Amino acid sequence: MLLNDRITAFSELGNFLSQFKNTGYEKIKNIKNNEDFFDGMIQKIESAKHHNGWFTEENIVFSLSQWSKALTKNNLEQWLSSYTLDKLEPKTIGVIMAGNIPLVGFHDFISVLISGHNVLVKQSSNDNYLLPYLASYLISIEPKFKNKISFTTEKFSDFDAIIATGSNNTARYFEHYFGGKPNIIRKNRNSVAVLTGNESKKQLAALGEDIFRYYGLGCRSVSKLMVPKGYNFDLFFKSIYAHNDIINGAKYANNYDYNKAVYLMSSFKLLENGFLMLKEDTSYGSPIATLFYETYNTKEEVIQKFENDKEAIQCIVSDDFSDESIDFGTTQHPSLSDYADNIDVIEFLTKID
Repeated sequence: MLLNDRITAFSELGNFLSQFKNTGYEKIKNIKNNEDFFDGMIQKIESAKHHNGWFTEENIVFSLSQWSKALTKNNLEQWLSSYTLDKLEPKTIGVIMAGNIPLVGFHDFISVLISGHNVLVKQSSNDNYLLPYLASYLISIEPKFKNKISFTTEKFSDFDAIIATGSNNTARYFEHYFGGKPNIIRKNRNSVAVLTGNESKKQLAALGEDIFRYYGLGCRSVSKLMVPKGYNFDLFFKSIYAHNDIINGAKYANNYDYNKAVYLMSSFKLLENGFLMLKEDTSYGSPIATLFYETYNTKEEVIQKFENDKEAIQCIVSDDFSDESIDFGTTQHPSLSDYADNIDVIEFLTKID
């Protein structure tokens, strides 16, 4: 299968996914094999929603919509233009996926197949409805993928390299078990926003999307703020108020109540607005319904902190804080070349002996 064939197949998948939007599902003519898959996709969305209480229909469809925008022929060609893939010898790449947000391992899945390798997937039980169905659609478009895609619930026994995503604890297991093979092993990471006090209400409202999308469960979700000493949170709270209906989700509300009770019993000082708590803390990974914050005196102080803690940070959100920072409201809109942990997966896949 040529690279152009793989690109065409994934762009057709992108077309298929474009039918599923938060504004409604719309069956579009001329989508390949749509009669066989459209209704089934709706059923898979429903199944994923009922299986995992964190996977609301809104968040599932948001993920599908983002992938539909990414998987255009132009985006795929631009992404892969700097790599040499046509002469790559196919290997079997094991991919162990997390299950914290819908289709969280999809980028690894795409990367392995688009590079010409075979993928052996072990999914999290929290997110195992959507990807197999999308794989079936992909195979219907390009039957040569059939022998290149496998799913397993067992331990891997026949593979050439591994891409594994999990917690800091599971990473130790991955390193022990897979250390003898070429590997990418990802640990816990979180995203942080740097505020100066000069942000507009619009910017802070966009930051709300970075905080609340997927209930804050993604590594690209902002879980901590860096604010100047004496920062007034009034405008921040007013700007994110549009997200107040998040408290209507039972699982989120239960976490809010539980964590608030723990903090109060421990006499921690809190700022809260009925659906989000702010707690001063040096850590990056805040519990659900909580946002940590830390104060600073100078920009240089923050730069040094981030350098020291770079292994814990996925994204830095700000209004032009540094060359590495991204705009408010963009954390959940990564491009195909925005690699998790800044590890170039395609480059890794081209160098497996």
